[in-house]
Amino acid sequence: MNVAQCLLHGQVLGLPRLEAQILFLHAVGKSLHDRAWLLAHDTDEVPPEQFEAFEALAQRRMHHEPVAYIVGQKEFYGLTLTIDKRVLDPRADTEVLVEWALACAQGLERPSYLDLGTGSGAIALALKSQSPHAEVLAVDASPEALSLAALNAQKLALNVSFLQSNWFTEVQGPFNVVVSNPPYIEDQDPHLAQLTHEPLQALTSGGDGLQDIRNIVENAPNYLEAGGWLLIEHGWQQAAAVRGLLEMAGFKQVQSKQDLAGIERCSGGQK
Repeated sequence: MNVAQCLLHGQVLGLPRLEAQILFLHAVGKSLHDRAWLLAHDTDEVPPEQFEAFEALAQRRMHHEPVAYIVGQKEFYGLTLTIDKRVLDPRADTEVLVEWALACAQGLERPSYLDLGTGSGAIALALKSQSPHAEVLAVDASPEALSLAALNAQKLALNVSFLQSNWFTEVQGPFNVVVSNPPYIEDQDPHLAQLTHEPLQALTSGGDGLQDIRNIVENAPNYLEAGGWLLIEHGWQQAAAVRGLLEMAGFKQVQSKQDLAGIERCSGGQK
């Protein structure tokens, strides 16, 4: 087979075109950014061992393993993050939360951010990369997740602070902006069957998926500056419920933001 035929084979197996390209580049030892190489070498013969390596990666993906775990990295807000099974695979939709957090702190000389449940560090590192003078504290209950997030900070030379804490328990505030992409899937959600590769504790949150969000909303006012913002990512059907929780907790200017698909994915309010 040549390169073009291998990529077509991946699509016949059921891989989206971009995923087939990324997995093939990984299989042949090329940079994942070098998609131009695929076009320039589309008629090159592929050695059997490289085709077998690509086939093995494709089969892992067909069993719902995230591409980020297979290749060990993920692009998020222009940053290349190391990703493995210690943390969730960062989603592109979460970049909406980063944009909103940056907008909420616009005009502040040294804004302070708290990222609750940081996982790979994606949100915290994106905020620091765009706001070099900001103070950013990234919190997670998992020491394994924090070790990976700290590794990403080191690789990217971004000075973010890390703290092991179950939500706010070890945190000392206040902050201008608190952001979180917490677990928000219902314990019995049927889609969990396709997410077996990711850490369950980072996905589920009680019978209605709102257990952790309730905790965050109820406690956040104690850790926010006057006029500070709480911004939370949630499930596609939870926006109205989260707005209700924010209003009950006394937040003002309660609103939701849409993700790339036009779904209300983040909700927040101002203290």
